[in-house]
Amino acid sequence: MPFRKSAGPPPGGGWKATLRAFAILVVVLVVLGAAVADSIVSRGLSAHDEPSRVEAWLARAMRRWASPRATRERPNPVQPTPEVMAQALEHFADHCATCHANNGSGDTAIGRGLYPRVPDMRAAATQGLTDGELFSIIEHGIRLTGMPGWGNGTADGERESWGLVHVVRRLPTLTDEEIDRMEALNPRTPAQFRDEEETRRFLEGGSGTAPTHPPHERQH
Repeated sequence: MPFRKSAGPPPGGGWKATLRAFAILVVVLVVLGAAVADSIVSRGLSAHDEPSRVEAWLARAMRRWASPRATRERPNPVQPTPEVMAQALEHFADHCATCHANNGSGDTAIGRGLYPRVPDMRAAATQGLTDGELFSIIEHGIRLTGMPGWGNGTADGERESWGLVHVVRRLPTLTDEEIDRMEALNPRTPAQFRDEEETRRFLEGGSGTAPTHPPHERQH
């Protein structure tokens, strides 16, 4: 019996499948867009509202898409030596804690007011990300959220971002001593500086007076 070639896909079959997939994608995007638009019309644009389920899904998807596959799979090339951890904790306290809090809870005035909310980075939704994903988020940020990109395009900048990845991993087990050290490095307003100086003089028995402003917000 003579050998017969198996019939291949009909001409244009590949294009039809591609067009069909594209059409499905467009429909999904239109439905999601309509849901978001309806949410905006019915709820307004207040940042105090909790994000809808659709917006929460989109935010998580954007976080995923923000990290190219090659970056997501990268291991952390920076070893968590005592020196690296000390520098990274200082960097986190000075640059990140204003929104994320020293312990990563996100329970700060800015963190509570952002839309979407600043996540609790001690929770599984953050700790379940790969080191590469965390690095990409720190280095490049995420569009349409309050997360900026801290990378400056240099090797030293990338090293700092990888060091912050170690801090994120450490957040669930930070000690009180580490949090107190970070608190001393948190940015302060001029009023807080004046209060601290007045308190120091008062305790030393000088001419200072007891502080009149609320103490610096502890971010435990």
